[in-house]
Amino acid sequence: MNLLYLVHRLPYPPDRGDRIRSWHLLRFLAEHARVDVACLADEPVTDEQRRALAAVCRRVAIVPLDRRVRWFHAARSLARGRSATEGLFHSRQLVRTLTDWASETRYNRVVAFCSSMAPYLDLPALSGVAKFCDLVDVDSQKWFDYAATARGLKRRLFALEGRRVRKLEMNLAHQTEALLVVSQPEAGLLHRFCPMANVHAIANGVDLDYFHNPKSKIQNPKSLVFVGALDYRANIDGVTWFCRQVLPRVRARYPQAVVSLVGRNPLSAVRELASLPGVELVGQVPDIRPFVVAATVAIAPLRVARGIQNKVLEGAALGKPVISSSAALEGFDLVPGEHVLRADTPDEWLAAISLLFDDPAERDRLAAAGQAFVEEHHTWSARLAPLADLLRLDASVGNALCGVPELATRRAEALAVAMNPEP
Repeated sequence: MNLLYLVHRLPYPPDRGDRIRSWHLLRFLAEHARVDVACLADEPVTDEQRRALAAVCRRVAIVPLDRRVRWFHAARSLARGRSATEGLFHSRQLVRTLTDWASETRYNRVVAFCSSMAPYLDLPALSGVAKFCDLVDVDSQKWFDYAATARGLKRRLFALEGRRVRKLEMNLAHQTEALLVVSQPEAGLLHRFCPMANVHAIANGVDLDYFHNPKSKIQNPKSLVFVGALDYRANIDGVTWFCRQVLPRVRARYPQAVVSLVGRNPLSAVRELASLPGVELVGQVPDIRPFVVAATVAIAPLRVARGIQNKVLEGAALGKPVISSSAALEGFDLVPGEHVLRADTPDEWLAAISLLFDDPAERDRLAAAGQAFVEEHHTWSARLAPLADLLRLDASVGNALCGVPELATRRAEALAVAMNPEP
C-alpha cells in the first residue's frame, strides 16, 4: 500500500504538541504502508531531522516557507473569502511536488495532518484517492475562544477566522472518508455543527520508554514547572495569568517558591515574566525530563485549551503530581482529586499547591495514581491501534518491508533517535 502523509510542520523532533502526535502517527503509518511524507518548514531544517524522516519513509519532501511571503498569502486568502490559515500554509512548490509524486506513484490513501493541509487534498492529481484528515482539535473553536477573551480589532479578526475555519472543517467532512480528533469532547463539538461527519476520536499517547521517572531527587521542595511551546498563544496566556495572579500569592505563603517555564522560542511576553520574583525562564532545552523531575509539582494553568494536553500526560508519566485547569483536563478520563488536582481560580490554585507542598504523602499518592493511569490508558500503541482498521491498512505490507534488512536497520536507528534526541 502506498500512503501519502501531508503535515503542516516538520514532524520531528517530537518537542511540541502537534509534532508529538504527527511523529507517532507517522511511525505507525510506516509500519503498515510505504509512506511518502511531504511537510512544510518555517524554520531551519537540521540533518538530524532529515535522517529521522528518511529512516521511516520511502520518500521525503521538506518544503520551506518564507515567513514574509506567508503573511501576504494569508491576507490574500482572507480577501478571497477563505481563512488566513489556508494562506499561511500555501506553497506552490509543495503543489508541484505532490503533482509530480502522484504522476509517478498510485497512492491508496492520503492522510492530512490538521485542517491547514486541507487545500492540498483538492489537487487534481489526488483525485480518486481515499482521503483522511487528522484535525487533532476543532481549530475553529480555538479561534472563537480567542475572540471571547480579546478586544477591538483582534476580537473581530479572531471571530472571522473562526467562521472561515469552521467552513473549512465542514467541507472536509464531505471531502474525506473520515476525520480524526484527539478526544470525545472534540468529536462531540464537531458533530454539533457538522452532524454528517464520520468522526473518530483517537487520543494521544505518551512514550513510556522515554518518559519514565529516573527517581531523581527534587531540587527545591517548593518548586513548580510548566512545559510547553512558549510561542503558542494559549500557553503564553496561561503562564502569564499564573505568574501574575497566582504566583505572588503562593510566594506570600512560601517565599522560596519558584516556577520554571520550559519550552521553545519564548516570545517577549514570556521573557518579561522572568523579571518577576520566583519566575525562572528556562526556555528551549534538548530534554525536558530533568526539569520536570527536579520540580515538586507540574502545572497546566491554561485558560484556553483544545484537545488533550501532552504536558499533563508527560508530567504524570514522569511521576509528578499534576495540577491542571479545567480547560486543560477536557478530553481526559483523569479524575480530579484521584489522579490530578484541578484548579481554576487563584484561591483554588493556592489551595492545591499548598496541599502538595505541605503533604508529602498526598503528593506521592497523587503522583502514583496519575502515573499508573497514564501507563494503563495512554500508550501510543493502544491509542493508535484502531487506525489500522479505520484506514484499512494492510499490515502485511508494513511487515514485509520491515523484513528488508536495510529498512529494518533504518527504522531501528530512527527509533533510537526518537528515544534519545541529540542536544
